[in-house]
Amino acid sequence: MKQVVQAASGGTVRVIDVPVPVIGPTEVLVATAATIVSAGTERAVTELARAGLLAKARARPDLVRKVAEKARTDGLVPAARSVRDRLGTDVPLGYSGCGRVVEVGSAVAGIRPGDLVATGGAGRANHAEFQAVPGLLCARVPDGVEPGAAAFATIGSIALHGLRLAEVGPGAKVVVVGLGLVGQLAARLALASGCEVAGIDLAELPLATAAAVGVHALAEAGEATTAAVRAWSRGRGADAVLICAAGRSAEPVMRATALARDRAQLVVVGDVGLGLLRAPFYDKELTLRFARSYGPGRYERGYEDWGVDYPAGQVRWTEGRNQEAVLDLLGAGRLRVDDLVTHAFPIDAAPRAYELVAGRTEPYLAIRFDYPAPVPTLPASRPPGDGADRQVADDPVRLPAPRPRPRLPRQLGAAAGRRGSRVGWIGAGAFSGAVLLPAFRAAGFDQFVTVASAGGRSARSFADRHGFAGAVAGADAVLDDDDIDVVVIATPHATHAELAVRALERGRHVWCEKPLALSFDELDRVEKAASAGGGVLVVGYNRRFSPAVTAARTALAARTGPLTLVYRIAAGGVPAGHWYNDRVQGGRLLGEVCHFVDTCAALAGSEVEAVAALAGREAELLLAPDLAVSLRHADGSLSTVAYSSARPRTARKEQVEALAGTRHARIDDYRELVVDGRSVWKGAQDKGHRDASAAFLRMCRGGDAAVTAELLASSRATLAAADALGVEAVCSPGGPRA
Repeated sequence: MKQVVQAASGGTVRVIDVPVPVIGPTEVLVATAATIVSAGTERAVTELARAGLLAKARARPDLVRKVAEKARTDGLVPAARSVRDRLGTDVPLGYSGCGRVVEVGSAVAGIRPGDLVATGGAGRANHAEFQAVPGLLCARVPDGVEPGAAAFATIGSIALHGLRLAEVGPGAKVVVVGLGLVGQLAARLALASGCEVAGIDLAELPLATAAAVGVHALAEAGEATTAAVRAWSRGRGADAVLICAAGRSAEPVMRATALARDRAQLVVVGDVGLGLLRAPFYDKELTLRFARSYGPGRYERGYEDWGVDYPAGQVRWTEGRNQEAVLDLLGAGRLRVDDLVTHAFPIDAAPRAYELVAGRTEPYLAIRFDYPAPVPTLPASRPPGDGADRQVADDPVRLPAPRPRPRLPRQLGAAAGRRGSRVGWIGAGAFSGAVLLPAFRAAGFDQFVTVASAGGRSARSFADRHGFAGAVAGADAVLDDDDIDVVVIATPHATHAELAVRALERGRHVWCEKPLALSFDELDRVEKAASAGGGVLVVGYNRRFSPAVTAARTALAARTGPLTLVYRIAAGGVPAGHWYNDRVQGGRLLGEVCHFVDTCAALAGSEVEAVAALAGREAELLLAPDLAVSLRHADGSLSTVAYSSARPRTARKEQVEALAGTRHARIDDYRELVVDGRSVWKGAQDKGHRDASAAFLRMCRGGDAAVTAELLASSRATLAAADALGVEAVCSPGGPRA
């Protein structure tokens, strides 16, 4: 399918071919009929992409801090590689559209294949021939509303949410500062609500367009315009001012203070500067509010990703219900948008639209992209899923067949008759591109066949950057390809076990990033598949393969007694919205502490036979950011993993200390190994990714696969630690009690 993207490294907007996205249970697949360009937002994206590194750094100091932290902890080369990989990605454009439903996830209610729906969501409702959109961001279009009009619903929701925050009703005097597309819609929605509306702008086209629908249009002329607003509002000033302008200056906000009455509401809808003066706000006791996109639910994972709606009695106007309200107004004829479209382009000509937006060579308001009508019927080349989690219409839209991929000659292993090393890659995230794939190449893998991602776009970009022969949407195309010997699973944690089982059952060699499983049932299924499938299994516990751990195991091999290990991790905190805080993905214990449990087992040379664990009080047990895990190994060795969300600048991220009899070994952040006070190994930080990949390649070519049992045992020990979190012996003045 065709999709409009902007390279993060700059250049022109392009229309590229990407795989059709695959939907999850809370999503809807839509064949697009029309999308609307949000000129202000999309111009900001393209301008930032085309800016130099210094300008990017000034615009996103948060990302600069992350890069600096990565350079401090991992070194300059990995940090530079991560930046290059990020700059190599394509940014999808668009967030407001309309189309016909093709497939519906099993958890979506009220929508059926064949329905015409308005779609929303940046990164979801893109300028693309097919969109995978959360069900709660799809709203059915009323009869009589054309797709080109319905495509305004999400942009209209931005304006409507701003109007709701203004808390105005019939007869209220509302001023809209900035009559671009969002400002035009805000003015029209205010009129439809019974408000009196004045609009202020500098340009002739937006003023004339607003005046044509009954807005009191005023050209910005300083004090003269303020006087006109005063006269229009019977000397009181506006009850509410919606600031829909965009730019770096704070002037639109300060301008609004002069237009507002005493104790009025000022609502910032556009992206403006905020170098404000206190006095005008204090003198009138003005309320300044900021509209967060389309309404409640925006940026909330529970709402958008998991499909958990808010009860209407608690949150009446969510982003999805705002979409419905805009569509209802269109259906009733109380809102008109067709006259706002000044330019329309076929999707193939999208770059011309962005030249217009960037150059501003002629006036414009709304720019619409039109899409070719899809052909009915669904071909066998794109099955709708397993039938349990898809609803497919009797006469749905046909999905295009995947682009043909050149067939590469089969590469046999080192010994005749052994399987080859032709790789299919599932997951196109930053870690895959910056760390894992370079390690695989350095280890000797060189036949990279297909990469898959859920949406397809990131897979296409990943394939182009990293030399894969093809890109697909969804894991099925990789798992079902008999031309693939090796499957790499680098997807969200909750998908690992299922994908590993399916790949192993097909006889593939499997590299699965940690964690391998999030429950004992999942792990049992993986072990069964590994023992019966014929392929080898490796979990991405790379630290056991690092030079520091390898040398430490050699140094400690001659010990005469059990080992005492302390593994301290200064991991640092993560934002509230980070997936580590998503219980579905297993939290930091199952997702990261598993690394350190495995490293302790490797250093001890003995499996874990007993586990105890404690969590801090900051979150629910499994999601706790601070953890202590104690392990007893079969040979009597004891290990303690102290995992902290603290990140002092003076502390290296990982420190391992091992004691046994007269031996003392210390690993300093995988940069140095000191044994009995003497530096045994020292170099650039090396956590073993390359050596782990090389060991996997040897196993794929018939080498010793005994390490798999150890990796599975570490996975089981980590799950036992998760179980142990809920069992504590509480100390009190009366003594310990269960």
